[in-house]
Amino acid sequence: MMKKTIVILLAFMMVFACSFVFAEDSDLAYVQGKGKLVVGITDFAPMDYKDASGEWIGFDADLAKAFASKLGVEVEFAEIDWDNKILELNGKSIDCVWNGMTLTDEVLSAMECSNAYANNAQVVVVPAEKAAQYENIEAMASLSFAVEAGSAGAAEMSALGYSMTEVASQASALMEVSAGTSDAAVIDALMAAAMVGEGTGYESLVYTFALNSEEYGVGFRKGSDLANALNEFMAEAYADGSMMTIAETYGVQAAIIAQ
Repeated sequence: MMKKTIVILLAFMMVFACSFVFAEDSDLAYVQGKGKLVVGITDFAPMDYKDASGEWIGFDADLAKAFASKLGVEVEFAEIDWDNKILELNGKSIDCVWNGMTLTDEVLSAMECSNAYANNAQVVVVPAEKAAQYENIEAMASLSFAVEAGSAGAAEMSALGYSMTEVASQASALMEVSAGTSDAAVIDALMAAAMVGEGTGYESLVYTFALNSEEYGVGFRKGSDLANALNEFMAEAYADGSMMTIAETYGVQAAIIAQ
């Protein structure tokens, strides 16, 4: 009888231990346990930016709010150094990187990523009066470029071997060109459409041509079960139309990928 009792007790302890490990390894349980989802972002209209009252809005910000609500937690936005996004994520300063992030080989190998949800490209921005001089990237070989550190734009310029200045954000890259301290900038097409040209804050700038094509995704810690939870949420949001409603609010509906 004693032997049987010990076997049963050991079996119970093993089940308890496995359950404990599972709970400890679950990012979903971790986020729900602390009651908030910390989202790593930069100032990047139309995906993440502040309104007049200082609240973070944008397509990514609004979708992150909806996802956090689905999980039953609050959302907290943390402005990060984009070049340190993987360190921030693995150090648990943030729970995800949700900021128009290109699904590069580096990102896919370092993070557990969601399904792609939007199409994008890296485009070249120059002063409007000089645009006619630059019909292709080869004609720009002598120019100095401003790029966001750690971004897909920086990777494109590095591959070309062109002169570049790495700055804190894509918004800073536009400021460099506007101020004349850089000849051109390489930024995301969705940002360029929202911030460059007539009716924007940078009316004297234009974007010319695309250097590539790419897709956006959301990054979590490697092995995180939050990636699958987000995939399920986005599939539901796409099916019920709420995802496209948010996209239309910020003019990015043409870029959205079916879920």
